[in-house]
Amino acid sequence: MLKWLHWGIVPFFVWFLFADPDALRRMGPAVFQFHSTMGLIFVTLALVWTAWMLRSGLHSRPGPKLQGWARALYRPLHLTIIWGLFAVAFGGLLLGLTASFQMKAGGIIPIGVPLNKPQAHHWIGLLHTYQFYALAGVVLFHAGFHTWRHLKLRDNALRIMAPKVFHRYL
Repeated sequence: MLKWLHWGIVPFFVWFLFADPDALRRMGPAVFQFHSTMGLIFVTLALVWTAWMLRSGLHSRPGPKLQGWARALYRPLHLTIIWGLFAVAFGGLLLGLTASFQMKAGGIIPIGVPLNKPQAHHWIGLLHTYQFYALAGVVLFHAGFHTWRHLKLRDNALRIMAPKVFHRYL
């Protein structure tokens, strides 16, 4: 289940790295609706992951070959990603609350009651953007960290989370 959640959120994460809401809005309502639906799925996965972690803790361990600074980094790195996903989702909620119109995630779920606070909406939008790209940096570091583990320590770090179809390449 963790593998599905882990790899299931990746395409949405990549989408939001490159998607520009203003450009998508200019492409028409159907394109922006697709973007909104992607956001709804992303937030749902982020909230499921956060709730799962709160209920049962992290579902992974550092492994015996991971020692010293790398072992000490393991837990905070993974918690930062999970809480970062939650913070991005919460930022989206704040955007909906401060909007001048009723925003609906995926065109279905209303995101709060619009309070029409344009200045707050602007600043929260900036914070939400920077927050997401900071999280993207942490995720990139995470990928590099596990690649380093796999290649340097030879502890099969990538095989543990990669789908079986990729195991022959690892």
